[in-house]
Amino acid sequence: MHPAEPAATALLLTVFGVLLALSVVFSRGLGRVTIPTGLIFLAIGMLAGSEGIGGIRFDDFHVAFRLGTVALVLILFDGGLNTPMSAVKAAARPAAVLATFGVVATAGLVATAAHLLGFEWRAALLLGAIVSSTDAAAVFAVLRGSGLQLSKRVGTTLEVESGLNDPMAMILTVALTANLTRGTEILSWRLPLDIVIQLAVGATAGLAIGFGGRRLLGRLHLPASGLYPVITLALALLAFGLPTLMLGSGFLAVYLAAVVLGNGALPFRSSLLRVHDALAWLAQITMFLVLGLLVFPSQLPPVALSGLILALFLAIVARPLVVALCLAPFGYAGKEIGYVGWVGLRGAVPIILAIVPVLEGAPGAAGLFNVVFFIVVISALIPGATVPWVTRMLGLESKEPPAPQAVLQIESRQELSGELMSFYVDASLAVSGVPLSELFFPDGAAVMLIVRGHDLLPPRGSTVLKPADHVYLISRPEDKGFIQLLFGRPEVD
Repeated sequence: MHPAEPAATALLLTVFGVLLALSVVFSRGLGRVTIPTGLIFLAIGMLAGSEGIGGIRFDDFHVAFRLGTVALVLILFDGGLNTPMSAVKAAARPAAVLATFGVVATAGLVATAAHLLGFEWRAALLLGAIVSSTDAAAVFAVLRGSGLQLSKRVGTTLEVESGLNDPMAMILTVALTANLTRGTEILSWRLPLDIVIQLAVGATAGLAIGFGGRRLLGRLHLPASGLYPVITLALALLAFGLPTLMLGSGFLAVYLAAVVLGNGALPFRSSLLRVHDALAWLAQITMFLVLGLLVFPSQLPPVALSGLILALFLAIVARPLVVALCLAPFGYAGKEIGYVGWVGLRGAVPIILAIVPVLEGAPGAAGLFNVVFFIVVISALIPGATVPWVTRMLGLESKEPPAPQAVLQIESRQELSGELMSFYVDASLAVSGVPLSELFFPDGAAVMLIVRGHDLLPPRGSTVLKPADHVYLISRPEDKGFIQLLFGRPEVD
């Protein structure tokens, strides 16, 4: 007998609160052994499930798919907001090839391997499509949340690819699910046309909503700063919903809209980014917890062998081979190609895609879901846990200076004429070892704060700049070039 309200709601919130807290606490502790955080959340969900110690029975695939979709929207939007336009321009062409041809080629190779293991061709093709794309949440978490300093070219390629490749995987999954369910032609002439239409509609809608959102945010004067994240969240939901209703790719639209917004003048920028970062983490934790609740561990042993073989084939053969074919024309070094091929992290996206055939009632869909789950876990463990070690072994750590222990920021509702910049004092700079009183600054420029290790130093004339200092200063736009002659390139927050 179900408890009466409000006890039922209180029980639900209590359980969810406990699971969230456990996920955060365990991710902090196990992060030292480089276990991907997504797997930690997934494991907690399984332990809380019907066959775990929690005994929570959850098998509603409709709810799981909707929660997963919302979570992906929030994760992609946060990733786009933090992607500089310079990174997009630098990695757009190789990432686009990886997100289109790369996804199709990966699906084909995995499908061939699955067929050799005994899967019927239609089921094998669907399985290949489901696991064909890398996962934005996993990639963003590893590259941004782990403190890993990765060389810019490789890092931006991985990030932009993961933000762009979900649409192709979703399109293939839906089409091949229909093929398995209704027996439509696998190579129907409509499939390439549908792909072009969905990507074109998604890209157009995303760019339109992004630029329109920038104009809206520039003209709005809301009474409270807390209302601005509400507007950006509304833009994220619209960027997914509208193009999807127009038979376009909502995931592509969300990412592109966020990139456009993030590279414009945002009111209360720092607060907005923190809010969306928190929403993305909440979405990721919730998504993995729910997907963990969906899994019945007793159903995994029968698919363990085929899942292990396919996971190893995906990580060691399919992904590296496809990446080599896609990136070789763009002049990537061998170690860069090898690294991108190895760090093709799979996460919640394939599991969510595996729900599609279940919802459509495709034959053997439950078995496919279990195989996909096993592949995701193994694929995340093998490349995911080795990412820091492989980065150091290949010498792909960035030469960028470390982030400061404290950050000085200015938040404003409107764009200001002055600019707050931060600089890392390298030993080779002329300002290193020089007192501030001996440095010439234009009338509109001044040092505001010096961060030295864990100390905040007030700038005085007698203060000597030392190597490894982080210097924050304010300057007029016309003086920015002169300031950079003294301090070099500004740090990127």
